[in-house]
Amino acid sequence: MLPPDSHVHSQWSWDAVAGSMEETCRHAAELGLPSVAFTEHADLTPWVVSPDDKLPDRWRPLVADGVLRPPPLDLDGYRECLQACRERHPGLRILSGVELGEPHWHASHAERLLGLGGFERVLASVHSTPAAAGPGFTEISARYRDQSPDQVVRLYLAETVRLIEEFDAFEILAHIDYPVRYWPADAKRYDPVDFEEEYRDVLRRLAAADKVLEANTRVPLHRQVLAWWREEGGQAVTFASDAHEPGALAQGFREAVRTARAAGFRPRDDPYAFWGRD
Repeated sequence: MLPPDSHVHSQWSWDAVAGSMEETCRHAAELGLPSVAFTEHADLTPWVVSPDDKLPDRWRPLVADGVLRPPPLDLDGYRECLQACRERHPGLRILSGVELGEPHWHASHAERLLGLGGFERVLASVHSTPAAAGPGFTEISARYRDQSPDQVVRLYLAETVRLIEEFDAFEILAHIDYPVRYWPADAKRYDPVDFEEEYRDVLRRLAAADKVLEANTRVPLHRQVLAWWREEGGQAVTFASDAHEPGALAQGFREAVRTARAAGFRPRDDPYAFWGRD
């Protein structure tokens, strides 16, 4: 049996153009997943965008004066849809959830949303950094235009440390290797060992805060990072497709399961539980 997918997006995430909660639930049942968590985006940071940025047409109405402002999560619509899917798919455990973007920059807003949402899965993530020039923030992929790949990864991991230090109201750290998705094709090959000190710093602090590390399969989490997680005291891992459309659900999970086992993590008797240390 595949493990639960603890990081999935549907039409209720502003950037999931092809998302469908209903179709995702159907696919989860076909795959035999024990559960799925719809961790919709609550991106609280506006992004400065450049005319050179290739934005999907659906995003363009969100841009004003060179700034993209993600819309708020429609909690009422989301919860109504979630309940309908639970009724139509009683054999699938369907969890509510949210992915908070840079919640340490927006703590009061994030905590208010958590109080209203009553989510069963709370992810925290970093997608943005302060802009290279001038005020505001940019999506991390844009930083490759003005900094080397090594600098971008170190900048990202340093911001992730600040997230862990400054915001505690989350359960799972999402995609610790997010910048690798945009690693330039003409750069030297990405190797996590080049950033061992920075990764270990994040993992050490995450373990001390008693959080869970996500094995995100959009870009398969390198086995070395999972090995460091165990060495730094990490107690649990969860699996995440970060799917933004139904067909991407649980993609890469079989390989991720093998990697987690090799790093010393095992499933528990409860099929819905996080994997723990062996």
